Amino acid sequence: MTSDLLAPLDLAFWNMESDRHPMHLGALGVFAAHSPTAGAHAADLLAARAAAVPGLRMRIRDLWQPFAFGGATREADPDFDPLDHVRLHAPTDDFQAVAGRLMERPLERGRPPWEAHVLPGADGMSFAVLFKFHHALADGLRALKLAAGVLDPVDVPERAPRAVEPPQGLLSDVRRLPERLPGLVRGALSDVGRALDIGASLALSTLGMRPAAALTCAPSGTRRTAGVVIDIDDVHRVRKSAGGTVNDVLIAVVAGALRRWLDERGDGSKDVAPRALIPVSRRRPRTAQPQGNRLSGYLIRLPVHDADPLRRLETVRTAMLRNKDAGPNRGAGAVALLADHVPALGHRLGGPLVGQAARLWFDILVTSVPLPGFGLRLGGHELAEVYPLAPLAPGQALAVAISTYRGRVHYGLVADARAVPDLDRFAYAVSAEVETLLTVCDH
Repeated sequence: MTSDLLAPLDLAFWNMESDRHPMHLGALGVFAAHSPTAGAHAADLLAARAAAVPGLRMRIRDLWQPFAFGGATREADPDFDPLDHVRLHAPTDDFQAVAGRLMERPLERGRPPWEAHVLPGADGMSFAVLFKFHHALADGLRALKLAAGVLDPVDVPERAPRAVEPPQGLLSDVRRLPERLPGLVRGALSDVGRALDIGASLALSTLGMRPAAALTCAPSGTRRTAGVVIDIDDVHRVRKSAGGTVNDVLIAVVAGALRRWLDERGDGSKDVAPRALIPVSRRRPRTAQPQGNRLSGYLIRLPVHDADPLRRLETVRTAMLRNKDAGPNRGAGAVALLADHVPALGHRLGGPLVGQAARLWFDILVTSVPLPGFGLRLGGHELAEVYPLAPLAPGQALAVAISTYRGRVHYGLVADARAVPDLDRFAYAVSAEVETLLTVCDH
């Protein structure tokens, strides 16, 4: 049985979790059903296939040995039973309502931290699967890979792997130490400078315009989810007319939807510019990477206060360009990188405080989760819709995750159910903002 230590960021996610703020990712996939028994058949398939996916057998175990005091390890569970993780529910006519209740529940920490909930549709024409993966087990890319292991196999041309330099051995490293020492020292000083830069940027990010009170709340432990689907062609029409990237447009849509939603509920959008954390993956494509999270982030002010939709898009575009020029290793959004400089016991003792500090760092999470361009199936049933669901930080009321799948953009919304009982109104505001941008660009 093999095991590996959790990377610092994984350990941070593992320790900042609480009963009211579970740290799992989710994805709600809706499949077209060929028969009323399709959901039950899908549950059987998921359980059978999960047994053959090594990553789904991995549990997280706390360590108290001197070499990793306070840390944790990822290791295969000798008692793994996929039937403990795959659950078939009663038929429902509201997948999102059930998903919200299921997202409230923390994953069981004594066994591999993932679940798959199969929700048959009451009409017999569809079923949904809610996947939940703890953030310490997987980031978005890793969760996608694990989920793909239990879906129907697809024929995708393999790309040749990049050549990897063979290890030179310990003796060679020792001999080269004198010539490498200046570089190591410069690297250490660079790390210190980066930490100071991130800290200063974080302090500055708390100044200026006020966040929206509707985006902060006392923790209730409740969850509500919703989904919105828009056409990627509409996004490209806006991008070609007004400039920016697809991602810029999708973030600007969130800013405009927040403005509509705040005004409709009477909270007001004047002088409101909430800080949005935009996670950035630091994984290199097609190269070997450890299983853990490889994340940084950009922090931008969403121009909710601006009444002009094209100016909002230009503000988002400028902010994202500024972040990209600085790179993912600097600025207030890169706080996650500081996890590498905290000892394991520090994560253990400070995890709850780090979670509570999230509200001082950002007001809303807006994250993109990549999906393959080809169609996915389960038991021959086509995946028609897929809504990524992000974890909700302590003290925050709303998180937005976005995926593009087969020509359509899916917004997955997660909210504190008590703080945001009107999440459906925010979902409608997302669709309305896209229509507004199209109208403005066409004129």
